[in-house]
Amino acid sequence: MNDWLNDVKWDSDGLVPAIAQDSKSGRILMMAWMNRESLALTVERNEAVYYSRSRKKLWHKGESSGHTQKLEEIRLDCDGDMIVMQVQQIGGIACHTGRESCLYRRFENGQWQEVDPVLKDPSDIYKS
Repeated sequence: MNDWLNDVKWDSDGLVPAIAQDSKSGRILMMAWMNRESLALTVERNEAVYYSRSRKKLWHKGESSGHTQKLEEIRLDCDGDMIVMQVQQIGGIACHTGRESCLYRRFENGQWQEVDPVLKDPSDIYKS
């Protein structure tokens, strides 16, 4: 059974924030949302499945780009309201901008600076 899902404190929309962290480097790759179904599927498939709030549907990470996230470990914080996943980022790109991480902007001198390179042009990743 999936009784373990009852330990998660879902917000009023039935969601919980989930952080994906590279299992080798420790770098935070991204944050997304999960609902009960996406979290259960993540564990079942051993690959990250999120819930897209804008599209209001499940989103298997890498379904369009091929840059899936292989699950290595999952942790629930002390309050039960946040998840951190250790993942192997397939293809080395987690961000839809073609970067390793979605956290590519650093605050410097009163403004946000893009400090990480684009590894692959998004138009080459997301061909319609």
